[in-house]
Amino acid sequence: MSDEPHVRLREAGGWSEWSLTPEQAWELDRSELVDVRPAGRGGVSRLRAKDRVGAVRLGRGPGRVRLSIAPKVSVDRLMYLLGYAPDRLVWENQQVDAAARPDLLPAVAHAFTRAARRALRSGVLLGYRETEDTLPVLRGRLRASAQLSRRPGLVLPLEVTYDDHTADIPENRLLVGAVRRLLRVPGVDPVRRAELQGFAAQLEGVAVPVPGAPLPVWQRSRLNLRYHPVLALAGLIMGGASYELEEGRTVAVDGLVFRMWQVYEDFLARALGEALVRRVGGRAEPADRSHYLDAGRRHRLEPDLLHYLPGADGVQQVATVVDAKYKRAFHRDDLYQLLAYCVRLGLPDGHLVYASGKPSTVRVPVAGGEIQLHRHVLDLGLPYPVLESRIDELADILAGCRERANL
Repeated sequence: MSDEPHVRLREAGGWSEWSLTPEQAWELDRSELVDVRPAGRGGVSRLRAKDRVGAVRLGRGPGRVRLSIAPKVSVDRLMYLLGYAPDRLVWENQQVDAAARPDLLPAVAHAFTRAARRALRSGVLLGYRETEDTLPVLRGRLRASAQLSRRPGLVLPLEVTYDDHTADIPENRLLVGAVRRLLRVPGVDPVRRAELQGFAAQLEGVAVPVPGAPLPVWQRSRLNLRYHPVLALAGLIMGGASYELEEGRTVAVDGLVFRMWQVYEDFLARALGEALVRRVGGRAEPADRSHYLDAGRRHRLEPDLLHYLPGADGVQQVATVVDAKYKRAFHRDDLYQLLAYCVRLGLPDGHLVYASGKPSTVRVPVAGGEIQLHRHVLDLGLPYPVLESRIDELADILAGCRERANL
């Protein structure tokens, strides 16, 4: 056995056996990325992946182990889900090239380098950053209060504030952070690695985000338009550099991991929200957290998508509530959750969208009528055009439910 075995698992797969040292089995168990059954005879441990996909290195010394968890959907389909956003990349088959990159992390690196190459083709984006400094001459604006408090009665030096034209702006900080992160990911091929090192050299002098600190916040504008696609992917890459344990503790990883139910929820909320707005107008709010179950506003509602339409008085009101479920099996608790949303928001219909299973409708009697809880299914294995058509069909169904309720 090598000093760093490469454990390969598949999301939602069964148990598999691996020869590991006790230290390696302990590191895998501690990571909470996999279920581990202790070694029996011959030092063989049984492993099963949990709900995350990606590739990481864990442990040190005799406990060092490399872990890869492949998604149950194809890599090109997952890349499509990861890239779905208002400023999403154009995920064409020839761009992702899943046949040549069957593993997730090499595919992410390929997509990122392609987008970064386009963004940096015209050079590194420059912007203005407000800088406070102490100078022997006046530059920009004098900070009078600082001058008086720090140097009362002295003419020089001066406490000033000025706008510095620099590459060290949030957009480039996020970009260089993603570059540095991918350079640490195991499994990136030499060609992509060399290209990433070239981007790092091009972005020299830009501050690298501190691990564990909030990500740089950037604002979309006409000036940074060419950066939009790569920044959307950079945010995903930086977000995949850590994960949250069940008790709420955040763990930084040497690699990238993605929680699939979060990927699915983000994808569905954005894709279905855009389709609803195209069809009936209004506005879509993914992950809207502005509503509460109780009058004391202690128990926040957390639907994956709310769609608003103007009411009779012209004020925007919630017209549709949707919750995404990346599950194989139907759970009764999902109905209770959706019913609470409908009762609190005053809606006669609620919608659950599963990644597998069969559609159904549950009718719940309530005072003055009934609430219908609909279960829809979106097959992520469908080809891109069919998947997009299915999302449009789903938007029509949801809009139709709202129209019937208003009759």
